[in-house]
Amino acid sequence: MTNPSRRSLLQSLLAATALSAWSGPGWAQQQNGAPQPNPFRYEDVVRRARELSGAPFEAPSAQLPEPLNRLSFDDYRDIRFRPEKALLGSGNGPFRMQLFHLGFLYQRPVTVNIIRDGVPTPVPYQRELFDYGRNKIERPLPVNLGFAGFRLHYPLNDPKVFDELIAFLGASYFRFLGADQKYGLSARGLAINVEGGEAEEFPHFREFWVEMPKPNDERAVVYALLDSPSVAGAYRFEIYPSKETTLDVTATLFPRQTLANVGLAPLTSMFFEGENDRKPTDDFRLELHDSDGLLMQSGAGEWIWRPLRNPRAKTISSFSDNNPRGFGLMQRDRVFENYQDLEATYHQRPGYWVEPVGQWGEGWVELVEIPTPDETHDNIVAYWQPSRPYEPGQEVVVAYRLRAAAAIGAMHPGGKVINTFQTPPRASGSNAPSDPRHRRFLIDFAGGNLAYYLSAPDMVQLVPSTSTGQITNTFLMPNSHTKGFRAAIDVKLEPGQSTDLRAFLRAGNRALTETWTYPWSVE
Repeated sequence: MTNPSRRSLLQSLLAATALSAWSGPGWAQQQNGAPQPNPFRYEDVVRRARELSGAPFEAPSAQLPEPLNRLSFDDYRDIRFRPEKALLGSGNGPFRMQLFHLGFLYQRPVTVNIIRDGVPTPVPYQRELFDYGRNKIERPLPVNLGFAGFRLHYPLNDPKVFDELIAFLGASYFRFLGADQKYGLSARGLAINVEGGEAEEFPHFREFWVEMPKPNDERAVVYALLDSPSVAGAYRFEIYPSKETTLDVTATLFPRQTLANVGLAPLTSMFFEGENDRKPTDDFRLELHDSDGLLMQSGAGEWIWRPLRNPRAKTISSFSDNNPRGFGLMQRDRVFENYQDLEATYHQRPGYWVEPVGQWGEGWVELVEIPTPDETHDNIVAYWQPSRPYEPGQEVVVAYRLRAAAAIGAMHPGGKVINTFQTPPRASGSNAPSDPRHRRFLIDFAGGNLAYYLSAPDMVQLVPSTSTGQITNTFLMPNSHTKGFRAAIDVKLEPGQSTDLRAFLRAGNRALTETWTYPWSVE
């Protein structure tokens, strides 16, 4: 037997020290008479981000050890964290933490620390934390290997079951759930150059700090250090589990370069097809999407609904505003029969609603729609783009609340768009070929106070507008099936033209519904 090396002894000592810090009494408490360090706080992450921004960005260069650097999707999926090894339980709090292994798409190691009694300690890699399935890991892996990310569990749906609550995995992506929800769209810490021109940059969380929960804690607190060639940043997440789980997010950004195309509070989702945008697929399912629309409340209080599409070419839509009150990607259609998917459960996927805290100033909500050939690719991005670029030397503080919305009907008190259809405006019974310059849009409005007007439909007016082209005909009729109204707008464009349509319902001078908006073009 060979003598152990000094390196292996130091690694073993590191593992023992770190394990004691997050599974037993704090290391600082064990040192009689030793001075107590100042408790770790968000300001410590801000300081690290500030210092990091003053140095050139360094991309990780080391390759993962064999065989982690060549795992296939199926290989990686076979590596599972052992639930009985979940962390954070020693504090008797209501949260548990599991870690994601490196490999497959996740080649960038991140450090995960646990803060106990104000002292942060890194969690060392241990192969005993994972079940590797059929994978063969023959050589020992170093304790400083790191992880791909982590997830927190909480008894969301059953007091005896720890359900997955939130997961941080890949770049600055994270997803979270409320009660009776299933994963769909994702949030990100920051987006850079999404709309094109330059190559998109994906900032990443390189280190996390998770506070050890106390027995009666109703929130989890996570700090994160973000890094990329253009910016460094500090993040604080206060996570409140509930029927509609909310996150209070604070970010402090330090640009390394001018950030002219930065997306705040970015959301990423998938839309393949829906009732407003059908594809010629041989699929029994009628709709396939994680989100079906962008919802926005402007600074002036107007509610805007923009149905999502799977366009033929990348499309960018901008909604200018000053101090927006909120925006989000929503899954408004929650009827199982419209999806008929027992595995994907699209009808249970949440919307994410961003509510700015403080003054965000002038800018616009930007919606990016990218063509996708199937439901496996995220192709929708939405975020807030400030009108003024962030410059090196600035310290930018942004705060917002992020909510996993389920009760879409409660988002605002007015009538809402529940369906959008489009069709050629043929005369009844006619089989004549349609004119591609003409299109009819049918919009179903329901909810709010619309049911009150069903007995007096003449009191309700349709208010349509188009940025280009001509509206040739409109009509509005009661819809007893939805307890609302169906509006129709016929539009004519010339080849090569495009337009943005808008419509809402009103009674007298009072708006009864949100504003529906939709782009259309003639090739």
